[in-house]
This record gives sequence, C-alpha cells and structure tokens, in this order.
Amino acid sequence: MDLSDQVVVVTGGGRGIGRALCSRFVAEGARHVVVADLNRDAAEAVAGECGGVARVCDVAREEDVVRLIDETESTLGPIGVFCANAGITVKGGEETPNDDWQHIWDVNVMSRVYAARHVVPRMLARGGGYFISTASGAALLTEIGSASYSVTKHADLAFAEWLAIRYGREGIKVSCLCPLGVDTGFLDHDDPVHQYLSDTSITPEEVAEAVIEALRSEQFLIVPHPRLLDFFQLKATHYPNYLRGMQKMRMKWSRRAS
Repeated sequence: MDLSDQVVVVTGGGRGIGRALCSRFVAEGARHVVVADLNRDAAEAVAGECGGVARVCDVAREEDVVRLIDETESTLGPIGVFCANAGITVKGGEETPNDDWQHIWDVNVMSRVYAARHVVPRMLARGGGYFISTASGAALLTEIGSASYSVTKHADLAFAEWLAIRYGREGIKVSCLCPLGVDTGFLDHDDPVHQYLSDTSITPEEVAEAVIEALRSEQFLIVPHPRLLDFFQLKATHYPNYLRGMQKMRMKWSRRAS
C-alpha cells in the first residue's frame, strides 16, 4: 500500500494512537489526513500539528459517520484509507449496566459497521481501498478487568476478518491492529491489570510505525508486541493451559488490588 497522495480518515485522531497515526500518515505523503474526533479541540490541535483537516464526529452515531465520509469526499476527494480507530473501555464484568454495554458496543463495534457500510461501496466502485480497524490485544486474548471491552474487541476483530474474507478479492484491503499496552491515557496506573501492561508498554509512535510497516506488505494482523503472538499461540494450541494461566493472573492482580 502506497500512502502517497491518498486521502486518509482517522477516527479517534485527537489523542493517543490516532494522533500518532495522523502524523505518520502525513509523513508518508498522504495528500489529506482527516483528524476525526468527538472532541473538537483535540481534533483541531492535532490537525494543526500535522497539517491535517479537523472534523468532529461521534462514531457511535451512524449519521455522524455518514456526514464524515460525505464531507471528506466532497471537499477533499475519494477516501483511499479509512482508519476506524476510535474506542473506549468500561471496567467491570457481567454487572456492568446495560447502558454502558450498549455504549461500548456502539463505539467499538457498530462504528466499524457504519464506516464499512458507507465507505466500502465507494471504494469498490473505484476499484479498491484500505480499511484499518484498531482492535486490541484483548481481541486475541482477553482483558481481565473488563468483560465489555473483551467482548467488543473480539467482535471488532471478527468484523475485520469478515471484511477481509468478503472483499479481499475485490480490491479492498483490510488490516486489524492489536496492540497490548500503549503509553496513552487509556492506561489506568492504579489498576493492577494496567500496571502489568505498563511494564511492557510502547509509545503511540511505535504503534504507528508498526502500522506503516504492515501496510507496505498489506498484512492483515498488526501486532506491535511480538510476545502477544506467543500468548495467542498458547491459547490456540493449549486452551486449558491458557485459561489456567489467565485465572492465576486474575487472582494475583486481585490480591494486589486489595
């Protein structure tokens, strides 16, 4: 994938991984980079830093996603790369309130569906395009402290896989980004789970570099933390051992928290 002269949209572009992606895409020669974020000030700040275009968008609302795509294509040109990067987390298990479950589902999963629903047909009509979804290491393993995050990130990966299978022979390239700990505001340093992730965390800029390298070879699964693949292989080949190991980790972190 050659990013030069491409129009690129990044949701959740106002902070963290999204911010680093915007800057990196500009450095790669993208013609326009749209910094889409729920927070106008954050979007405008990043756009000012990297020379991008700020757009306010609530990805949980389909009409906002449609407006983002329509405005981008009518003013800047056809979208060549769409990065569905926006995401949220909610702590807790099955007791998490229904409204929180619905909100995280809308942001982490349905936003990807909305984006694909309205940008993929346009890409197909033009002969191709690239769709990138930012999932998480929790999509391959699990997030012990958040049932809703684990479930929605598994679904995020599943939808990206489906897109790749359905449209991969029709010119649509798909990648799914699955990092572990990244040094952003996402990490809660008072949370034992996140303390563990902090020990091996990498910078958003390192994640963005991994994305660029993966796009050059049009690689589906982007894993900036190599050790994640070791855990994933254990899960695939020795599921009982994987579950026992995760149970032990949960008990250890529970004792630390108390």
